[in-house]
Amino acid sequence: MSEPSPVIRSDPANPYGTRPAAAGGAPSDRTAVRRLAKRGVYDAPTIHHIIDEALVCHVGFVDGGQPFVIPTLHARIDDRLYLHGSQASRMLAVIAEGAPACITITLIDGLVLARSAFHHSVNYRSVVVLGTGREVTDPGEKQRVFERLVEHVAPGRWADCRWPNDKEMNATRLVSFPLDESSAKVRVGPPVDDEEDYDLPHWAGLLPLILQPGIPIADPRLKSGITTPVYLRPYRRPGAESSPQTG
Repeated sequence: MSEPSPVIRSDPANPYGTRPAAAGGAPSDRTAVRRLAKRGVYDAPTIHHIIDEALVCHVGFVDGGQPFVIPTLHARIDDRLYLHGSQASRMLAVIAEGAPACITITLIDGLVLARSAFHHSVNYRSVVVLGTGREVTDPGEKQRVFERLVEHVAPGRWADCRWPNDKEMNATRLVSFPLDESSAKVRVGPPVDDEEDYDLPHWAGLLPLILQPGIPIADPRLKSGITTPVYLRPYRRPGAESSPQTG
């Protein structure tokens, strides 16, 4: 039995429609999905949406012959991905010097429980970005990136906090990556068992998983009279209200 084709986000009201994925541009030799190639998706809207929904990425790089993979927050503006951290960050210093990097992002949408142990899986959406970064030094661009980073974490927050001052801006290093060498890989749909296993007396199906925020907890030193912001009631990640579980 064949698996459902990956689907792409075609419009905001139906972010996981039924249209099969089609390449918006040919992948590079390095980003073409080879294992289960039918799960590869290369159009920019799908890649951008996965990046925007995820809170954390993992950055792989090599320093002095030693590979490292570091989790960090990220943000996207148009067709560029931004990372930030301390000026003392080894990761950002190495990347700013021109070292190539591999950035991965993964969203787990559900557990796929098959009748056979071998065919258990997960439904997921992932992105791989390859390339070299450049340090952001222009003050105007740095300000825009700071705003986007805050808004990426909590939309509406930038207007409800003190903006970075010059000291804080100078203490932070920002690095930008182009998204022109990137690809997505998506699994949706039910388990795919061997045909002879469909008569086995074992439950099979999907267990959807979502990021579920809790109730906001006020800072003990919060001034009296300040209420929980509207943008946290409820808190949702972009696109998280729509599940791609069934294709």
